[in-house]
Amino acid sequence: MGTEIRWAKTHCARMDHGGCALLVGVEDNRIVQIKGDPEGYLNKGYTCYKGRVSADRLSHPDRLRHPLKRSGERGEGKWQRISWEEALDEIAGNLLRIKEQHGARAVGFGVGMPKGLEHFVLIRLANLFGSPNVVASQDVCHAPREVTGVHTCGFYPVADLHNPTRVILSWASNLLSTSEEGQIAGLLLDQLKNGARLIVVDPRRTELAEKAELWLQLRPGTAQALALGFLHVVIEEELYDKEFVEQFTDGFEDLAAHVRRYSPETVAEITWVPADLIRRAARLYAEAKPAALQWGNAIEHDIHAFDAARSLVCLMAVCGNLEIPGGNINAYDPKIMGLGEFVRADLIPEKRKEMIGAHHGVIPRFMTVPPAHFRQAVLKDEPYPVRGYYGMCTNPLVAWANSDVTYEALKRLDFVAMAEIFMTPTASMADIVLPVAHQYEMNDIGHYGIGHGMILARPKIVDPPPECWPDIKILNELGKRISPPEYWHDDFESFLDDVVKPAGLTYRDLVAKGYLKGPDRFGLYKEKGFRTPSGKVELKLTTADKFKLKPLPEFAGLPEEEDPEFPLILISAKSRYYLLSSYRWVEKLRQKRPSPLIEIHPETAASHGISDGDDVVIETKYGRIVQTARVTDIVHPKVVSAALGWWYPEGSADTQFEWQKSNFNRLTSIGKLGKEFGTPNIKNIPCRIRRA
Repeated sequence: MGTEIRWAKTHCARMDHGGCALLVGVEDNRIVQIKGDPEGYLNKGYTCYKGRVSADRLSHPDRLRHPLKRSGERGEGKWQRISWEEALDEIAGNLLRIKEQHGARAVGFGVGMPKGLEHFVLIRLANLFGSPNVVASQDVCHAPREVTGVHTCGFYPVADLHNPTRVILSWASNLLSTSEEGQIAGLLLDQLKNGARLIVVDPRRTELAEKAELWLQLRPGTAQALALGFLHVVIEEELYDKEFVEQFTDGFEDLAAHVRRYSPETVAEITWVPADLIRRAARLYAEAKPAALQWGNAIEHDIHAFDAARSLVCLMAVCGNLEIPGGNINAYDPKIMGLGEFVRADLIPEKRKEMIGAHHGVIPRFMTVPPAHFRQAVLKDEPYPVRGYYGMCTNPLVAWANSDVTYEALKRLDFVAMAEIFMTPTASMADIVLPVAHQYEMNDIGHYGIGHGMILARPKIVDPPPECWPDIKILNELGKRISPPEYWHDDFESFLDDVVKPAGLTYRDLVAKGYLKGPDRFGLYKEKGFRTPSGKVELKLTTADKFKLKPLPEFAGLPEEEDPEFPLILISAKSRYYLLSSYRWVEKLRQKRPSPLIEIHPETAASHGISDGDDVVIETKYGRIVQTARVTDIVHPKVVSAALGWWYPEGSADTQFEWQKSNFNRLTSIGKLGKEFGTPNIKNIPCRIRRA
């Protein structure tokens, strides 16, 4: 007879930002079942398939279990096993040598989207080492909305799905498939059950669009034109919140004059959304109080990310939906250590000026380096040479735009180290690969630093394999070797206590509580104004000249010019079964989505002689790949939607697991970038298809 199942509470992690509270059943240091916790603040018992099978990540036979050192040429896939001491000494020696020869800024510290506390321990490591260059995915993820919000209204406006709302305007977001930083499908479904009306703006007819009262199938790459069309209707028909606009906004007259040119008829031609539908949707959003604008990551996927985010914050503001329950709110943090203090920002005062991105004129408050700018530094020594890279929780060879350029950059670097759970295309190009403990095998804190006003306990449930270390432990030990040791802890878990100490708690206390949430402070602007230079919501930016920004959001044209040689528009959609390029090696997930699918409208498929299940060559000006046809009318006849993040773990390390075959980012380019965030066009690209 087996031992009795022990049930433990934690929160989902590393499958997306998620945050679903989970009940985890353990037997003999093995996870045997995972289910949603009915007491979960965000999910109330809901969880997705990905979360329920997430323990399968820990027991895979090909999981990395020992530190490895490259023994052949870079990318040959030949390794020798080494000890942790040797691995850390090798990394430290190389990073210190590069620092001595080229300066600390010649090392980039890389990370994917924030997974947990390790993201901020990595920033601390970079700061203490003296490098201003933390290279991250923020150029296409979260920061355009967050930083644009800070410049426009002084905070990042989060849709409040915890308080009753009358209308949800879901813009480029599909919570039934992938969550947005703690915005869970369960919360949205409860709002709909309780009578909230739903508007969906999405080029694809998603499951969410099926539930909507109004679905606006916009032309990809025209989000800002559609938002400006909404503003035209709201202002022209005087549906705006007059009291809020008069007292708490700056630049309304300029905005009103500016949006006159964006009539629904004009915008309909740009966006393919009928003028009467634009009017109905704008009226429905403007006349409801409160209404929540749930905006998604796809807004940030072309060079016009700043215009798109700006126009939507202006829409929230003129309709009086900022800082009200059930609208878009400033989510105040609980009493926890501030990010600046945690990462020791005080020790690198010139960071803002020294970052690679600063030389390209990125927007102030944007504190990570866009991958496009990082690779320019590696390949062209612009604005200065970069020679080393330490990466964790990231797979740049597949995840960054223009994968061929990433491959060249990885080959050119003097030294590359990667911390990973599984050998990936990028890890196979490294000099040192470190095996990590994963979720359920370490104590961690979720949602720190994401701007949603909460942190979540993620206590350790089972022990990791003997030589798999948590990223925080790796960074703590590396930190002692490459920076002043007094800034590091004897026990790396002390970082967890540091975060909650201002609340008078220990990490163990946080685990007992499950989560900490900041206070609800609606309408604080009535006493204190908004945290902008004018003290108001800046519909027209007062800092535009100073920072060389556009004062008003505009539609300046399509992200890429139309080209008769490439008559279709290429987009992508995240899969509910993976996290971007992660976990294709988890068998239960791979069974659900065994191959990369390109969605093609039946008319388009017929005219190209393509049938369901055929191999399809997808081609842009920048590259070509092969994916599998899924013929479906959820996309427009002029649009195809391909799969992101594909590589083949069943392949081998010496070919980087066939990273070229189906990888979407071989179709993208970094030739054109949005100035504000260094954002490339990773959607909305002219393409053509043919049967393979």
